[in-house]
Amino acid sequence: MPSGSVPLQIERLGRVAYEPTWRAMQAYTAERGPDSADRLWLLEHPPVFTQGQAGKPEHVLTHGDIPVVQIDRGGQVTYHGPGQVVIYLLIDLRRRGYGVRELVRRMEQAVIDFLAGHGVVAKRREGAPGVYVGNAKIAALGLRVKGGCTYHGLSLNVDMDLAPFGQINPCGYPGLAVTQLRDQGVALGLEAAGAALLGALRRLL
Repeated sequence: MPSGSVPLQIERLGRVAYEPTWRAMQAYTAERGPDSADRLWLLEHPPVFTQGQAGKPEHVLTHGDIPVVQIDRGGQVTYHGPGQVVIYLLIDLRRRGYGVRELVRRMEQAVIDFLAGHGVVAKRREGAPGVYVGNAKIAALGLRVKGGCTYHGLSLNVDMDLAPFGQINPCGYPGLAVTQLRDQGVALGLEAAGAALLGALRRLL
C-alpha cells in the first residue's frame, strides 16, 4: 500500500499523565492488525523523567519531586514537562515501506523544516538523535519498534521551565545544553507549535 493511502489518525490528547499514555501505546501496538490506522498523538505531559532501556542510573543526578519512569524506548534519560510539544508515532513501518532509521531521519527533518519556517537554523548531530540549534538540543527523539510497528516519538521544547534538564545528563550527555522556541525568539504558543510541527511531520511520513 503506498504510504500516501495509509490511514492516519490525528489525536489531540491535551495534558495527560505519562505512564497511562505509555501503556495505551503499548496496548494499541499489541492489538493492532494489518488494517489498523497509523496514529499520531499530540500531547503534553506533567513533569516526568523517562529512562530508556539502556539508561544508566547515574545520568539522573537528582530527581527531587519529579518521578522517574523506566520505559521501553531506546536511549537514556530525558525530561518531559508543561510547555513542551510531544508527538507519539504509532506507525506500521512495513506498510509504509521504510525502516526505523528512515523514520528517525524524517522525524528530525520535520523539526528542522518547522524551525526553518520560523527563521531558526537547526541541524542533526551524528550519533546523537535529535535536533540541535548550535550546540543546544531543542528536540529529542526515541522509539520502540515491535512487530514492525513503532511507538514513542519526539518532543520539542516550546516555552517551558528548562531547569529540570539540569537535574539529568540529557540523553546521557553530561552538560548538554538545551534550548527552546522562546529562547530562539519564536513566540508561538504550545497549540500553534504543535499544529505546525504535526503538519510538517505528516508531509514527510
